[in-house]
Amino acid sequence: MIRSVIAIVIGAIVFFIYVREIVDKILLAPAHDDFITYGWFCKLSHALGMGDSLCMSGVKVSFLSTEMTGQFISSFTISFVGGFIIAFPYVFWEFWRFVKPALSDKEKQNTGGVIFWVSLLFFTGVAFGYFILTPFMVNFYFSYSLSPLIEIKPTFSDYLENLIYTTVGIGVLFQMPLLVMVLAKIGIITGAFLRKYRRHAFVIIIIAAAIITPSTDPFSLAVVTIPLYVLFEASIILASRINRRQQKDLQEWS
Repeated sequence: MIRSVIAIVIGAIVFFIYVREIVDKILLAPAHDDFITYGWFCKLSHALGMGDSLCMSGVKVSFLSTEMTGQFISSFTISFVGGFIIAFPYVFWEFWRFVKPALSDKEKQNTGGVIFWVSLLFFTGVAFGYFILTPFMVNFYFSYSLSPLIEIKPTFSDYLENLIYTTVGIGVLFQMPLLVMVLAKIGIITGAFLRKYRRHAFVIIIIAAAIITPSTDPFSLAVVTIPLYVLFEASIILASRINRRQQKDLQEWS
């Protein structure tokens, strides 16, 4: 735990040194017209013959800081979260070193490369949240209005909080296949169980996608639903393989 905390602190110090550049060029980038994702979706829209229907742009908004210490505290929040993200593989490696001695030799062989896959899924989720979900979030919330008399003046801390949930939260959510793998190994769930309730899971995923993505158009929902459902199907495959391996081991022992 101490080494993990030290790794996070070192990453946080690096982020704190460059916090102004990080805020301008990374955190607030989705609010600018030249954000790379807007070009991607516009090109995709033209390639699919949909005209400018998927084209988005940045928003003209200025953020408020209503507390005297608000920006200073936000600097620490950004630094800590950034330090955690870049130190995540090492933190998980330390956790794995703690758990590994309790596993049998066969379990250690079956979990080879777990650090790579956990890290890959986490960073993929973070990138998906930042490059895909955040632009939708920014465009929807900053363009939604109940009345023209209401001017949108969000606080930077509110924007930062939503950005953290959308990126780090999705990164954690992308660990679903590995979580299913662990639950299958200890016998809590099976591949047959997941297949049986596939339709129920699909409905839950759609509801989760609707909550994560504020925009209600079908394309926005599909952007979130498809990756989550692919992860669910991958979880079924993993659980089924583990179940077959467990049955084979039982037959060998009997």
